[in-house]
Amino acid sequence: MNKQELIVAIAADSGLTKADSKKALDAFISATSKSLKKGDRVALVGFGSFSVSKRAARKGRNPQTGKEIKIAAKKVVKFKPGAELSKNVK
Repeated sequence: MNKQELIVAIAADSGLTKADSKKALDAFISATSKSLKKGDRVALVGFGSFSVSKRAARKGRNPQTGKEIKIAAKKVVKFKPGAELSKNVK
């Protein structure tokens, strides 16, 4: 499902217009991004939680040449599904 298909599904389930559904989805993405950027955790009970984790610098290998390279440390977004979501997917 891509973003446009998600907007159509939200509009169908909620009774909102597609335009309002797009605004709601964009607002959710924006609010979640801002919160994660600050280092906060975003938890949606039953659905799951988004958090930021630090990944340490490490050594890797270029698969084409086999040469060792340095991979810089960075922050990554993690998603942990909630119990209800996990139950519905099975």
